[in-house]
Amino acid sequence: MSLHNDSSSSSSTIQISRIMRPDDANIAGNVHGGTILKMIEEAGAIISTRHCNSQTGEKCVAALARVERTDFLSPMCIGEVGHVSAEITYTSKHSVEVQVNVMAENILTSAKRLTNRATLWYVPLSLTNVDKVTEVPPIEYERKELEEEGRKRYENQKLERFETKQRNGDVILPVIDPDRQTKEQYTVGYSQSSLIHLVGPSDCTLHGYVHGGVTMKLMDEVAGIVAVRHCKTNVVTASVDAINFHRKIQKGCIITISGRMTFTSNKSMEIEVFVDADCLVGDIQEKYRAVSAFFTYVSLSKEGKPLPVPQLLIENEEEKKRFEEGKGRYLQTKTKRQIQTQCLTQQ
Repeated sequence: MSLHNDSSSSSSTIQISRIMRPDDANIAGNVHGGTILKMIEEAGAIISTRHCNSQTGEKCVAALARVERTDFLSPMCIGEVGHVSAEITYTSKHSVEVQVNVMAENILTSAKRLTNRATLWYVPLSLTNVDKVTEVPPIEYERKELEEEGRKRYENQKLERFETKQRNGDVILPVIDPDRQTKEQYTVGYSQSSLIHLVGPSDCTLHGYVHGGVTMKLMDEVAGIVAVRHCKTNVVTASVDAINFHRKIQKGCIITISGRMTFTSNKSMEIEVFVDADCLVGDIQEKYRAVSAFFTYVSLSKEGKPLPVPQLLIENEEEKKRFEEGKGRYLQTKTKRQIQTQCLTQQ
């Protein structure tokens, strides 16, 4: 992986690049969404940590707090080079907003295309006291309007993070891997899946807490398993709703990443994924909800064309409620895209 600083602003923009290998992709050669998310988070963590240590004061490491909705505009393939460009666009007293663009380059033709846009929020944690959030050095804005727009985004994400945390609480609702032979195909119980992972040193930051990118990669893997079990075709990540990191996950914890189908449209499927941490070592032994998000997948043919998605069979009132909520998110996103398309055609 290579790292490049923009000479015009050495602390506010960076680019990392690396070639996509076979172990980054699925059997069809499409790079896993989790691999891209991990690269995005790495770029954000580097630029945020560098900026937060740009002035004299207490040394810190930037920790991921939230990833806004991320759309996968085009699949990346084995052999292409992924270029991840990250820029700091807003700072509050205790947080940093980073906006990221991902480009895929065909190194044989030099052709490039945009594959992802993402917005991430980080908070700086003291190296000597992980529970202490340090202050963020301010950035200079080209126009006053940019600062005001950034402040609005900051207030909105702060409110949404609080609402999501209230909805999740600390209630543990594990997805138990069922005996699929007793479940009807296309039901929630048939495709739901869980992955158990022991957090090791290679997963962690200097603080001994899990990298946000590692967690997102595992979440995408579980969501992909659910999607494959549901439709039994090649699947790719289409988008990820806001990923909220409610609590840190410490080295030595056992984490359970669980996924279940919530909604299907004709050509997409929404999968709820949550991460529960089980602290077995240390003074405080507890279980808690650490991360939650909704992933959207699409089914593709061997030629890479969209395929119809089998409709989800609802078995009880709880599943019906989750389906209707997912339908609401789907229609809201569809409306936003239609408005954006209309705006572009009118320009």
